Amino acid sequence: MAIHGELFRAYAEQQTSEVFSRQNSKMLKVQVGAGAVWAKAGAMVACQGEIRMSNKGSGGLGKLFKKAVTGEGASLMKCEGEGDLFLADSASDVQVLYLENDSISVNGDSILAFSESISWNINRVQARGAAMTGDLYNMTLSGTGYVAVTTKGEPVALDVGSAPTYGDPQAVVLWTGGVRMDVRIDTGGLGSMIRGGTGETFQMAFCGLVFVVVQPWETVPKAPGGLTGGFAAVPARPGAAAFPAGRAGPDAANAVSAPGVATPGIPFSGACAHLPA
Repeated sequence: MAIHGELFRAYAEQQTSEVFSRQNSKMLKVQVGAGAVWAKAGAMVACQGEIRMSNKGSGGLGKLFKKAVTGEGASLMKCEGEGDLFLADSASDVQVLYLENDSISVNGDSILAFSESISWNINRVQARGAAMTGDLYNMTLSGTGYVAVTTKGEPVALDVGSAPTYGDPQAVVLWTGGVRMDVRIDTGGLGSMIRGGTGETFQMAFCGLVFVVVQPWETVPKAPGGLTGGFAAVPARPGAAAFPAGRAGPDAANAVSAPGVATPGIPFSGACAHLPA
């Protein structure tokens, strides 16, 4: 008896010496014996060897509180032992990076796994224009080690230093250390708003000498306290409505201009020199 076909040859396990590697475009392979790994809870699709997975919480009361308040962050599990771990997230594309004493700011929902040597925290995005939409939060990963993130489709890595760069908050996946960010507001004018608007009222404005990674997909966030996808937004002041970045609130037409932010209906003119260092 025999089974014929290309299945077992075409999709055989990839052999590599890299700790983090792509088994294919949708699946990450991690050699856990090289050290413990933090992975998105529930992302394990297969493993070979003796690997123990445990929920260690949010990494302390401080991070747990930030996650509860902002809605940003990822549910993580610690993977230890010896063997090969295979991770995936809803067949999203897998991207692997290696940080060498560097940092990235990333949408928490896009994190798939990272080395134990990488430290993480939930931080407020330092952008003056963020006050117009409510404070924005994301996850910062820093140190030396591997990081794997997921994207909905093949992303583009934009060189911010080559030209003024703007992105939809629900399509931006991450940006590298050294990028400065602000928020611009562009309603398209009163006539555009009367016709229903463009859906691109709030945009992230980037400046620096490194990269911003954008996916060809706009995630749909939930209400604050349970946000998923995009960067988490919480009210800027007591009683203020929190509108997920990328979606206009009912008083968008009456928004007051701020440094580095366009007045509704007027093209954004904030240059890199105007962004906070």
